[in-house]
Amino acid sequence: MLIPTLSANADGTFRVATFNAELKRKGPGLLFRDLLKGEDPQIDAVLSVLRKADADIVALQSFDYDLNRRALALFAERAGYPFSFARKPNTGQPTGLDLDLDGRLGGPADAQGFGYFSGQGGMAVLSRFEILEAEVQDFSGLLWRDLPGALRPTAHDGAPYPSQAAFETQRLSTTGHWIVPIVLPDGQRIDLMTFHATPPVFDGPEDHNGKRNHDEIRFWQLYLDGSFGSGVSDKFVLAGDANLDPSHSDGRREAIRNLLADPRLRDVQPMGAHGTDSVDWTDVDAGILRVDYVLPSSDWIVEGSGVLWPDEGDPFLETVKQASRHRVVWVDLRLP
Repeated sequence: MLIPTLSANADGTFRVATFNAELKRKGPGLLFRDLLKGEDPQIDAVLSVLRKADADIVALQSFDYDLNRRALALFAERAGYPFSFARKPNTGQPTGLDLDLDGRLGGPADAQGFGYFSGQGGMAVLSRFEILEAEVQDFSGLLWRDLPGALRPTAHDGAPYPSQAAFETQRLSTTGHWIVPIVLPDGQRIDLMTFHATPPVFDGPEDHNGKRNHDEIRFWQLYLDGSFGSGVSDKFVLAGDANLDPSHSDGRREAIRNLLADPRLRDVQPMGAHGTDSVDWTDVDAGILRVDYVLPSSDWIVEGSGVLWPDEGDPFLETVKQASRHRVVWVDLRLP
């Protein structure tokens, strides 16, 4: 399979991509250190992949957050993006509770979202166009219990799992749910809706992570229904890592199936060397799956799409593999 030429068009078409770059380190400040040194082969590979993808707007996942966004600013500069955005994610934020019931407090699984330090594996947005930061809608603080129809995890005896205090404290977002407005060169506005959901595994019969993943995905349909915030009705794109394949994942696959079938969105099914699949988790025996999505609203004209997954034998494949187990998913859009 040939990869389509990845270049920006001059006819009003622009490219939106999502990429779980797996740029998270074992301690705070280490990603910034590695960026400053300029000697990290993974960072170099990620930058090469982003340059190849040549997207105008990128929803980035698994990128460590620091308070002054120094790592992001340096990374964006090296990647050639004049605008970037991030807010403090839920990953690593302490709850003060024993959420994993191991008898200890302060572990990575006791945080609002799994993380060894506050900000590990956060999210970011890179853009060639102006980001309206003052108008960002951030639902990362929404409590899971406050989601209409929330799938409440319970123990075998029907008691709240892991505790009533946990359900009163646990946020819906593992990492975050953002709506980021961006101004296109012609003055039109696009709302980028982005998130990174928890893997629906690594739990027990209470299915805590499976239910949370389901509800993190379902949030978007509730948002489009007007259940939260000011809402959007046109010219939006949902881009992020749902951590769920509609056909093969462990987890509650109806969540992503319902989202893909929503008539307000278009699933253009971007293709790469492995079809629509976007991650290679064979190292953890999970296989090759579709978990990363770019879903434009139905009012856009779609000019092209793809998954940046070269065929075997393509020399760029080694760079792609060195960058991340995930692949860039992209869609080219134009207003009618």
